Formats: sequence, structure tokens, C-alpha cells
Amino acid sequence: MLAALTIAGLQLQSEDRLECFVIVGLLQIATYLAAVCLTWNSSSSRRLVLGVAALAIAVRVPVALAPPYLSNDVYRYVWDGRIEAAGFNPYRYTPADTRFGSLRDDSIYARIGSKYVPTIYPPTAEAVFLLVTRVRESATAMKLAMALFEMVAFVLIVRLLAVEGLPTSRLLIYAWHPLPIWEFAGSGHIDAALIACSLAMLWAARQRRPGLAGFFLAAATLVKFYPAVLLPAAYRRWDWRMPALFSSTMIIAYLPFLSAGSQILGFLPGYAGQEGFDAGGAGFYLLGLLRCLPTLGHLSARAYETGALIVLAMLSLAFALRRDRDRPPYAMAAASAAVFMLLLSPHYPWYFCWLIVFVCFVRSFALFWLTNACLSLYLMTGYAFIPTTQRLIIESVIYLPFVLLGLLDLWAYRRWQSRRLAPEASKSAGLA
Repeated sequence: MLAALTIAGLQLQSEDRLECFVIVGLLQIATYLAAVCLTWNSSSSRRLVLGVAALAIAVRVPVALAPPYLSNDVYRYVWDGRIEAAGFNPYRYTPADTRFGSLRDDSIYARIGSKYVPTIYPPTAEAVFLLVTRVRESATAMKLAMALFEMVAFVLIVRLLAVEGLPTSRLLIYAWHPLPIWEFAGSGHIDAALIACSLAMLWAARQRRPGLAGFFLAAATLVKFYPAVLLPAAYRRWDWRMPALFSSTMIIAYLPFLSAGSQILGFLPGYAGQEGFDAGGAGFYLLGLLRCLPTLGHLSARAYETGALIVLAMLSLAFALRRDRDRPPYAMAAASAAVFMLLLSPHYPWYFCWLIVFVCFVRSFALFWLTNACLSLYLMTGYAFIPTTQRLIIESVIYLPFVLLGLLDLWAYRRWQSRRLAPEASKSAGLA
């Protein structure tokens, strides 16, 4: 069913019928959720894992070979790799620069969305763009590279599940999720590399190799900056190696691009304003919701941002100073990532793909809801059939159930913790 719906989705993309594609995506989600229910408590079967991985690869191949539809970001990736190979700094020059006349073509340059701004992508992403384009300068090659990063993620998920004594069949939770299929194999988003590096960080942390964990976390952060919120979850108190390797890797990665000077971040500050994360604050969902209240109608974006950063800082501090240093980091990482996405993240579907990883290790109805419901965000992209003026309504349908389910997850987790600790407390009392 999943494979058949994927082929149907490709057909609808070729006919440019976005509204029907979203409906097919919802049917894929229903199929996926049924599969998750059947495999959540399955045994750790090598045969089952190989079957799950085989189907995941099979549905990705035709999607990767088809033209990008939901996003044109992949063409900017190829362009950045092309100008890096030619010796130019992507943080300094825009694609429209007159120096690039000989590098322009109809297959890549003509399809770039923003030709008059420098790149926004950090150094790890730029390194991936350069390496892939040295093999082939095409959108298909970049999409296949993202699918390869997903294969690395498959292996790391299985390894981590085995380390934690969880059923390895839970690989299905990520591998069969429709969102990565369309966002990575379909659109070629660089977030696939971010997920692979984040999983490598979690693996290194569980192997008690903090220096390596810091390196991989920096690599993930240098794809897109938001994985930095995972640092407190994986950090072991008083250990200096993880933050030291994280910081030094971040600094070293930017050294080849210092010729950009004050433009070392490229168009990233401008992109934040373009997405509504400036003084107006139009991009913050919760700020828009709060402004609907009579007493908070004039709440400023700066006040909201300050409050959001305080919430994240308090959560990070609680995780970093936890007493149980051997506690698995998955629940803490999931909480940090989910809170960040709700408070501060751009609300595009591909930004939510990395949250799926944590559901493999933590039963979270909230993350299940969010990573599936976010498909409806395509209805606000400007070319869809629902007007963008209904953005607040669409986002409320997604985020309000997410918050309620998050509270339910927290209650269930605390109840499970109390049940787990009760026998230990009784045993200690008996010994006393």
C-alpha cells in the first residue's frame, strides 16, 4: 500500500495537483501508522529489519529519480557546490554576480529560487554540496546523496535500538514515514545529513566517547544550526571534552570562508527577516496566537524571543545538571528539539523530519502527531489551494493538539518513572 501510494503521489506531482497529493500523503500516513502499531513491540528480527529497510529503499528510488516538486532548494545546493569548485566563497557572492556568466545554465542556475542573495547554509552543508557535485552536478545526484545519508541513519538507528535493548523493528518508525520519503528522496533537503550526524552523536554519547559526540554534534549544527539544542541532553556533567570538541569544530569549519568577513553567515540574517523572525514577528506561531488575546495584542517580537530563549535555557540547564548522568538522552533530546521547533523554528515540513528519529526510542503521541500533521503546512506555501491568510488556523490545527498530547506524554512518562522506582524504594526500605 505504501509503495502504491508513493507511485500515485509521483503521478499527481507530475500533473501539478498539490491538493490531491496532500490527500495521498494523508493516506500514506494512515498506512504508516497501521504498520507502526503492528511492529512497535515486535522482536528484534534481522529478517524483519532487512525487509523494512528494503521497502524503504525501494520506495525512495523512483522518488529520487523524479524531478523535484515540493521545493527547489536542491538547485541552490548544486549551484553552491559548483561555485565552490570554481574557487568562489558562497557566503560572499550571489548567483546573479557577473563573475558567474560561464557557470550559468538552464538546468541549475535558471531554477534557483533566490539568485540575488548569498547562501544561508553552514560549512558542513557546503562541504556536502561540494563533494556531491564533484561526482555529478545534478539535482538527481544530490537527491540520491540525501538518500544515502538516510541509509547511514538506518544503520545507526538499528545499532542504537540494539544498545538500548529495544526492538530493532522500530526502524520502521523512521524508514517508512512518508515525510522523509518526500523531503529527502523527493526534494533532496540537506536535513538528511543533519539527521545522520545527530544519530552519530547519540551513538558516540552512548558509547561514552564525549569528544566524538561533540564533533558529530558540531557537524550536525553546521548543516543547520538548530541541533545545538541537543548539547545539554547528551552532555555529562563536569566533562569538558564534548563542549571543547563541539566549539573547536565549529570554529575550524568556518576558517576556509573567512574571506567573507562580516558576511560569514551569508544571507542567514536576511532569511530570518524574510521568514518573519524579525521585529514584526510574523513567523512565530505562538506569538501570533498570543496577540489574539486582548491583553497581549501589542506583545513585541523581542519580548517573545526573550521569553522563548529563557524557556529553552531553563530546560537545557535542567538537563545539563541532571543527577543521573547515565540516563539515556533520547527523552531529553526529544523534549529539547520539540520545544525549540514549537517556539522558534521555521514552519516548513522538512524541518520536522529529525523529530521522527526520537520516536524510535521514546513513545510520544505528541511527536507522532506533529511529524504527520505537518504535511498540511504545504497548504500555506502560496501556490496551494488554501489562502495563506488562513495560516494561523492551519498551524493551530497542528500545534494545539501537539501541546495537549505533549502534556499527556509527560504525565505518562512520570507515571512510568514512579512505577519503575517503586520496587527499588521498597527494596531499600526492606534492607534498612
